[in-house]
Parts: sequence; C-alpha cells; structure tokens
Amino acid sequence: MQKHTGKIILSPRITEKGAYLSAQGAYVFNVAPGANKFEVAAAVHELYKVMPRLVRMVTLPRKQVRARGSNRMGQTAGGKKAYVYLKKGETIEVV
Repeated sequence: MQKHTGKIILSPRITEKGAYLSAQGAYVFNVAPGANKFEVAAAVHELYKVMPRLVRMVTLPRKQVRARGSNRMGQTAGGKKAYVYLKKGETIEVV
C-alpha cells in the first residue's frame, strides 16, 4: 500500500546546519517514524520534481528532561530525519 506524500515528509528542517548543507546540495527533512529511504526518495521526487541521488536516515532518540517549574520528568519528542542529496546543479526551494 502506497503512503501519501504528505504523511512521509512532515516538514523541512530549517537549521543553521541545514542551511550550510543546502549550499552543498543536501537538504534535511523531518519524516514519519515509519518511513524508509525509498518512500522518502519517491516523496521528494513527487513534491519537488527532482530525483535524489542519495538518502540517509537518522533516528532521533527520546531524551529524559526535567520540567523547569514543577521539577517533574518528561521526554522530548524524538522522531526521524532524512538527509536528501541531489545531483550537482539541482536545487529545492525550501521556505
């Protein structure tokens, strides 16, 4: 069963490191925890009309954190991100 593109790529990851990588031809996206490289590549191709040459996935762990006011313990969200590398000369307009 094919997943919907909007459910695979959640959002672009706008960070200082991401801005540096975009100049090198790599883009960073927050993706669904159940997504794999092939689904991410197909979603990027469908959304941005460019074919990625390489996709690398990173799972972000949940971390224990202490709440500031109440001194209770909680967890960060965690999740998954994908580094999408494009061919030289191709770009993605990320706003």
